Amino acid sequence: MPTPLLLCITGRQAYDLRRHLFLTQAEFWSKIGITQSGGSRYERGREMAPQLQYLLHLAYGSDEEASELLRWLRQPAESR
Repeated sequence: MPTPLLLCITGRQAYDLRRHLFLTQAEFWSKIGITQSGGSRYERGREMAPQLQYLLHLAYGSDEEASELLRWLRQPAESR
C-alpha cells in the first residue's frame, strides 16, 4: 500500500487549511493538542514532524482519508 498523500506537510499548508476552514489558530491547533503559540510557530516555518502531519490528517481529513492513513499506519513497518 503506497504512502497516503497527507493534507499538511508544511506549516504553510496548515495555515492555508486553517484559513479555508475559517478557524482561529487556537481553534485549529487545540483539536490536536497544540497551543496557539505552538501552532503559530509551525505556520511561520517550524518543521512539522511526521506524527504531527498524521494528526492533522486524521483531525481534518475526510473519513475516507483518515481510514486510509490508519490502514497504512497499522501495516508492519517493513511493509511500508
